[in-house]
Amino acid sequence: MAATLMNRAISRTEPVGAFRLSLNLLRNFSAPAAAASPSTENPSSDPIKPKRRKKKNLIEVAQFLPNWGIGYHMAKAHWNGVSYEITKINLYKDGRHGKAWGIVHKDGLRAAEAPKKISGVHKRCWKYIPNLSKTTPATTSSTSAAEVQAA
Repeated sequence: MAATLMNRAISRTEPVGAFRLSLNLLRNFSAPAAAASPSTENPSSDPIKPKRRKKKNLIEVAQFLPNWGIGYHMAKAHWNGVSYEITKINLYKDGRHGKAWGIVHKDGLRAAEAPKKISGVHKRCWKYIPNLSKTTPATTSSTSAAEVQAA
């Protein structure tokens, strides 16, 4: 293979120096070896890092809940057993920032009677706690609908 590459380089009409010829030979020999190594590996074994999701602040979490999350429980991601039941939210004009008030709950039980201002509302570590959310009035309306049908 080296002889054919030399003959090809010599048969050119343009003058090629010995240094340039040796670089071309090195390039030709190293290129297939470098190209062969990735093809022999399994392409699925390459660690493709998934994109990191940007964590949300309390307002961004609350905007997808009904009535901006009032009555629902939210907590910081690193809190264990502590959450706030949101009672009031004041939004700034941009809709992504604001102030919030809520009642503290520890281990699912109310720890305070009066709502207090929640600190760290703009920090990006908030999550929604679905199993502590407020009970929907659908259960009471279904019983009243059954009473209406019975009458």
